[in-house]
Amino acid sequence: MFRRLERHGAAESRIVTIDFEGEKIAARRGDTVAAALLAAGVDRFRTSAVSANERGPYCLMGACFECLVEIDGVGNQQACLRPVRDGMRVARQDGAVAVDAPKPQGGGAA
Repeated sequence: MFRRLERHGAAESRIVTIDFEGEKIAARRGDTVAAALLAAGVDRFRTSAVSANERGPYCLMGACFECLVEIDGVGNQQACLRPVRDGMRVARQDGAVAVDAPKPQGGGAA
């Protein structure tokens, strides 16, 4: 469903690798986690805490919270707002995460 628009002259140095549940995914430096996952064919990011229904990105601007994932062991991260970083570990979020969970270290929205 989603595909990248090719840019002419894009250098390989702009590529970073993230780990999504044990799978290495190439992403462009500057991509959000949501954009990188969607481009790699991932469309289920979390399950609902109430109904356990599968959820994926909806608004891609931080308003809806449908793209919550775990990043580097910290849950409740909005994938549409977090830029990729080489070596970042990302996992689907199943259900609710405790509100007193550790806060993310750096790398917030730009």
